[in-house]
Amino acid sequence: MESWNTAFRRGVVGGATSSLLSTAALALLGRREAGSAYAPTNAVSHWIHGDEALHEHTPTLRHTVPGYLIHHGSAMFWAVLFERLCGHLLDRKNPATTLGVATAASAVACFADYQLTPDRFKPGFEAHLSRPSLAVVYGAFGVGLALGAMLTRRS
Repeated sequence: MESWNTAFRRGVVGGATSSLLSTAALALLGRREAGSAYAPTNAVSHWIHGDEALHEHTPTLRHTVPGYLIHHGSAMFWAVLFERLCGHLLDRKNPATTLGVATAASAVACFADYQLTPDRFKPGFEAHLSRPSLAVVYGAFGVGLALGAMLTRRS
């Protein structure tokens, strides 16, 4: 198991890549399904603003910024935990193993988000996206975790 310092250092990179890739997926799919690239990210701010955030479709300081920051913080949390628990597998530098473990970690995050989390703290973007689109978002999140793990282990 990786030390917390190593997991944190590597997780910052994985958290950033997974946050950016999944946010890009949220924007693209949000534009297609909700008519707004911002609605899925805005919806995350329902942690702070309640159901009002689920109805905001334009970019705003009140909803978009906290929505993204909450999403990014969540990605950092999962990436650090991923590195801490799976770092020994990631250290093998095998792309297939890295992608497989990252996919599993993303599935665990999805399960936790939608099965273990109270409604108030669910991501919120499910209010605007179909289940297949949510799978794409969590897939992008997993690819981001894998990419971050590979970037931090370059020779």
